Amino acid sequence: MIVELGHFALVLALAVALVQSVVPMIGAQRGSPAMMAVAIPAASFQFVLIAFSFAALTYAFVTSDFSLALVTANSHTSKPMLYKVSGVWGNHEGSMLLWVLILALFGAAAAWFGGNLPDRLRARVLSVQGAIGVAFLLFILLTSNPFLRLVTPPMNGQDLNPLLQDPGLAFHPPFLYLGYVGLSMAFSFAVAALIEGRVDAAWARWVRPWTLAAWVFLTVGIALGSWWAYYELGWGGFWFWDPVENASFMPWLFAAALLHSAVVVEKRESLKAWTVLLAILAFGFSLIGTFIVRSGVITSVHAFANDPERGVFILIILAVFTGGALVLYAARASTMEAKGVFAMVSRESALVLNNVLLAVSSMVVFVGTIWPLVIELTSNGERKLSVGAPFFNAAFTPFMVALAIALPIGAILPWKRARLGRAIGQLKYALVLALAIGALVWAMQSGRSALGPVGAALGAWLVAGAAVDIWIRKGRGGWGRLARLPRGDWGRVVAHAGLGITIFGIAALTAWDVEDIRVAHPGETFNVAGYDITLESVNRVQGPNYSALRADLTVKKNGRFISTLHPEKRSYPVARMPTTEAGIDNGFLRDIYLVIGDPQANGGWAVRSYIKPFANWIWGGAILMSIGGVLSLTDRRYRVAAGARRRRLPQGVPAE
Repeated sequence: MIVELGHFALVLALAVALVQSVVPMIGAQRGSPAMMAVAIPAASFQFVLIAFSFAALTYAFVTSDFSLALVTANSHTSKPMLYKVSGVWGNHEGSMLLWVLILALFGAAAAWFGGNLPDRLRARVLSVQGAIGVAFLLFILLTSNPFLRLVTPPMNGQDLNPLLQDPGLAFHPPFLYLGYVGLSMAFSFAVAALIEGRVDAAWARWVRPWTLAAWVFLTVGIALGSWWAYYELGWGGFWFWDPVENASFMPWLFAAALLHSAVVVEKRESLKAWTVLLAILAFGFSLIGTFIVRSGVITSVHAFANDPERGVFILIILAVFTGGALVLYAARASTMEAKGVFAMVSRESALVLNNVLLAVSSMVVFVGTIWPLVIELTSNGERKLSVGAPFFNAAFTPFMVALAIALPIGAILPWKRARLGRAIGQLKYALVLALAIGALVWAMQSGRSALGPVGAALGAWLVAGAAVDIWIRKGRGGWGRLARLPRGDWGRVVAHAGLGITIFGIAALTAWDVEDIRVAHPGETFNVAGYDITLESVNRVQGPNYSALRADLTVKKNGRFISTLHPEKRSYPVARMPTTEAGIDNGFLRDIYLVIGDPQANGGWAVRSYIKPFANWIWGGAILMSIGGVLSLTDRRYRVAAGARRRRLPQGVPAE
């Protein structure tokens, strides 16, 4: 009964979304307050209905209701409760329901907290959100219904994909969807502004918090996925340029560009057309990512579905919304006249450079991701091309290096007009420190690539540049002024420093990683990069829904005990799928990463050993970037209400 109610709530949500998409838009066009007011209860009611539907599906998973086809295909009675819950979105149908739930949540949040928006703009924003909801609710009900019943329910289910039975993957998709779908708000604001023919500083002030929130969620989601790939897959890598990884990375880059571009619109009333275009492209690339993951056009370990019919439906959604928005953009381009002017050397110009580098780097990733598909289609399947890490590293890295060099300089340039020599002079100590660290690393390493020294220099440049930035903001106000600086300033420098730490971590791990693959017998000791590793034993152990071969490996250095690690090779009998669980000793400066392989004919075991320097700095930097975003979100200048209050203050009354 609960399942049927959940299905009915989804159908009813479609009807409400249809009303939300049509009535407020007509009301805004006619100037009817009553029709525009429909958007607020409609957005709230749509969220409540979809939340109930999602709760009904969750209940079916938690109670192991195998009369539901989705539960049978993705659950099992012996599965731990965490993975019963995460199984709700660990499949195509359930993940799409989570997608529309988050979409409805963002729409409802705009209704609840958008009281300071002009009535027409809010009505149009919620109307566009409702239209997106209509499209995806139709997609779910027509092609991906999660509530289909089985005529003859089995006694037990087929279990969730073992790779997804992991805490990292339990939380990775929700954060990614919060980022993907959060960009729909920037898209809705852009389309609403195009319909009204008005893009100004107030519009940018409203867009920025939504984009910033989506960017923070995407950052956390991508970092969780990278961390999971590092410790779960047993390959020892953190990023593989997989098409699905790229699908989340491209909108992240566009969202970062949009954040910086919106600053120029807010402060200087410039780059209006470019900012609106970025808002359209950011969400457009989120839809492209959805198409890549769910159409089956590209094979990936992360892909949710392999159904051309679903792919065609998503392609239609992509064409209607992104294509329609671009047509509207072309028609309204003349209304987005830039008011502010600025010199070639200024913060505005630095932000333009930032935008160009981010956008071009995203397009490089897009071309590398989609090119194999283009080749296959144009050759009628006769030619197959693989684009891997060598292409992406060679084509993408130069843009990131240029971005890292430009960021500290652009951050301290004044608005409108600046002197480049003065800015570089302020950063001279940061530059000396970065070059010194790069030279020191170059001198310490021997026979290795320049990636390590370059990464160390760039990381130090970004971190030191962020410190100089905040020091300049302090001015002559003393240390007490640091505590009074706007949180947006703190957020910027923390995020830039986090990027520097991540860049250094990636460069260090890539340049100095040590790998050893060998056959070891129980009791045998071998040395890897100064660490003595002993294979003590290999035993069979039983988990809640798997059996495993667990190795006991002792690690010592110069006779001093470091750790005992327990890598596993698991087998899930229901899913009939093996997984590898690495044994990792995490450290501030290095990780010791051990993997047990297959038994050998001579009684030994295949053992892969890695020493991974500064691995955790990659995710530590991502955490700092996220913290920087959250700090900026708490800045009252970036809240919609703050901007609205300033506009409503009587003449002569100073703003807070």
